[in-house]
Amino acid sequence: MARILSILVGLFFTVALAWSFGKGAYTQITEPPAATAEHEFHLHPKELHLASDGPFGKFDKQQLQRGFQIYKEVCSACHSLSHVAFRDLAALGYSEGQVKAIAAGFQVPGVDPTTGEANTRPGLPTDYFPKPFANDTAARAANNNAIPPDLSLMTKARHEGGPYVYSLLTGFQAQPAALLKEFPDAKTPDGLHYNPYFANLNLAMAPPLTADGQVEYSPGNPKPTVDQMAKDVSAFLVWTAEPKLEKRNQTGLAVVLFLIFATVLGYMSYRNIWAGKKH
Repeated sequence: MARILSILVGLFFTVALAWSFGKGAYTQITEPPAATAEHEFHLHPKELHLASDGPFGKFDKQQLQRGFQIYKEVCSACHSLSHVAFRDLAALGYSEGQVKAIAAGFQVPGVDPTTGEANTRPGLPTDYFPKPFANDTAARAANNNAIPPDLSLMTKARHEGGPYVYSLLTGFQAQPAALLKEFPDAKTPDGLHYNPYFANLNLAMAPPLTADGQVEYSPGNPKPTVDQMAKDVSAFLVWTAEPKLEKRNQTGLAVVLFLIFATVLGYMSYRNIWAGKKH
């Protein structure tokens, strides 16, 4: 009896699932969702080729230093990098003295040893990059009621992280006439900026890279065009999200080679053990 009951219950759920699927498919075909500006005009990220791409990728330290310069001189005014310590910059090729100088150029939260009151002090290599705003209220007040996201893990938090950041930085443009003609109500609100690489097409962040030469690179580096600066800071943010990428690639290669060797060895052992046996 129990077996028959369980079969009937299973059959009921199977029929219910099939009916729900069929009804949903029918509704999708007969009543497709209305087109939206976000669906019609949102663009896939542009291609971006970095030295760190692929299983054998390695970071271009010179590019990472340029990217850090962009972050320091442009992005740090609004965006934090709270998962990165100043001492981590040694991995980019900076000397101990340079790391100390970079850290000292930032003011980090501290405590006055004589009064015990909160204050700020020059950063130390062991400190993490400080937040640019005292709290979320201050951040909203300075950014059209939007809180600028932390950039430490941004390229991991977004699909196609590096290309996404690069596309977003170079994608600011005037709203297309075709969009306004097809969706008159989708006009970019005052205080926001149109960018087809952003999910809802409009974001509070103004274009951070606005002109060639906005940041001055040291001799021997490429010309600091908007496109080049966007590539460099994207490469830097790939590093902040995956600082151990090179080590991980090396470990993965060693593991794959070991597994190949172990597979060959296991197969040869199998052939040797069963050589005289009838299959």
